[in-house]
Amino acid sequence: MTSAPSPAPVSNFLRTIIDNDLAQGRYADKRWAGKPGPASVQATGDIDPARIRTRFPPEPNGYLHIGHAKSICLNFGLAHDYQGACHLRFDDTNPEKEEDEYVNAIIDMVEWLGFDWKYGNENNRYFASDYFEYMYTFAQALVQAGLAYVDEQSAEEMRATRGTLTEKGTNSPWRDRPVEESLRLLDEMRDGKHPDGSMALRARIDMGSPNINMRDPVLYRIRHVPHHRTGDRWCIYPMYSWAHPVEDALEGITHSICTLEFEDQRPFYDWILNHLADLGQLQRPLPRQYEFARLNLSYVVTSKRKLLQLVREGYVNGWDDPRLPTLAGLRRRGYTPASIRLFCERLGVSKADSRIDYSLLEQALRDDLDPIAARSVAVLDPIKLVLTNYPEGKTELCHAPRNPHDPEAGQREFPLGRELWIERDDFREEPPKKYFRLFPGNTVRLKYGYIIRCTGCVKDENGNVTEVHAEYLPDTKSGTPGADSVKVKGNITWISTEHAISAEIRLYDRLFSDPHPDSGDKNFLDAINPDSCTIVQGWLEPGTQLTADTPLQFERLGYFIADRKDSTSEKPVLNRSATLKDSWAQKS
Repeated sequence: MTSAPSPAPVSNFLRTIIDNDLAQGRYADKRWAGKPGPASVQATGDIDPARIRTRFPPEPNGYLHIGHAKSICLNFGLAHDYQGACHLRFDDTNPEKEEDEYVNAIIDMVEWLGFDWKYGNENNRYFASDYFEYMYTFAQALVQAGLAYVDEQSAEEMRATRGTLTEKGTNSPWRDRPVEESLRLLDEMRDGKHPDGSMALRARIDMGSPNINMRDPVLYRIRHVPHHRTGDRWCIYPMYSWAHPVEDALEGITHSICTLEFEDQRPFYDWILNHLADLGQLQRPLPRQYEFARLNLSYVVTSKRKLLQLVREGYVNGWDDPRLPTLAGLRRRGYTPASIRLFCERLGVSKADSRIDYSLLEQALRDDLDPIAARSVAVLDPIKLVLTNYPEGKTELCHAPRNPHDPEAGQREFPLGRELWIERDDFREEPPKKYFRLFPGNTVRLKYGYIIRCTGCVKDENGNVTEVHAEYLPDTKSGTPGADSVKVKGNITWISTEHAISAEIRLYDRLFSDPHPDSGDKNFLDAINPDSCTIVQGWLEPGTQLTADTPLQFERLGYFIADRKDSTSEKPVLNRSATLKDSWAQKS
């Protein structure tokens, strides 16, 4: 895990649970063989040196998003704080949607956030598919104990007989078939002798249970689909609700931390583990599942299905589009690992669902970047300013701090000449009230340069201003004794036209204009913000550091970064990460 300093952890209900477990020695006798395995394997190990074990278990069917970051920070953070281990486990039990591309992207993002899955000499990166043989053995044990059976009802028939929240389910006609017959059919399912959907292995629990998840849930279904790791070795795949507790137990997880939608599954989680432990398949003490509220962020969608739709239908340019809430997109936009960890830390951990405003994520970025981002100047909507009394061909250097919060960073220098680029909005021929920038007769300071007095402008045949004219006051340069001899109310940024760097600048905004784009019966595509990306050709201060690892604060404009895919030294491309202030608060 990252060694970056962080504030003392804030207590929450999960920390209270862990504190109590450690005080009571709940896992003090748990053995660990140094690798996942059933009771027979773990019995050969010593007492687990990790005080706790947690896990982050993504399914490799898409790219991680900001919601996953909360779970990553929580699970890896708890393990770190309690001198434990956190496993990275890929729940690859659904071969139709999973790809190696997603596996690699997930690994990349977890590492980028500053975490790893090492503990001592252990490399705790695992796949559910590593355990398919164990799971099958366990399934056979459940059948032999009369706790599971092969059902030949169709998926539609199972749904029809499952019952409702107010009505009990009805038993399958295959529920009481002989153990030997279910074992034989289970082997035939594994060996590919039956088509998809023709059979399923179900737990034998209680079709009258008030918890609908306990009404003989399916353990295995037939899928004749190649797996990204096991190929055609298997044609039956475990359901997540069956695989999840088994994986936790095989890996010696102590605290299995899930989001609230899994709360109703906890009784089945415990049912599976307790019966397998009673059958001698799993060691005790067993993992325990705990649930916390997932991250619901305004102005975004985090459904993998909807994100995939945005990508495939071309609403965005790939999984790392800077408008997406994917971690790859946030990184490309200019978010730092520290800013995302700070955001997750500020959210805290609770069991109460709530929707977090997107502005809190942006503020975490500002708070992280303000002390460290190099300062520079950019002009996004340029108009030429000519200092008519400045000598032609002359240039001189001006100086400004690289970062006002870090004196040791030193000064940056940039040339001033007769012709400059300024923002078009910094000139008004007929200014509104309380406008303190350039207009005929007004004086302003060229920031870090001279005070100038506007003398007029040049227009084209259509009456559009094409050039602003001004005279500079020679004895007023910033940093010289005469700098304060003339008082002005306005400062404007500028760049020498001769030395400016041309750049494409992408002004990203929120992808959706509705704070709840997919709530209720809404079509989230109807809420796409048509102004979520505006591309302009601008100018940059010479000497600006243009790399994907160097965050910049363009004075008066916000935080920017060189695009990690499209920017080159010959043709720089910059992304706006965030404005200096929350512009959406002003709109609402």
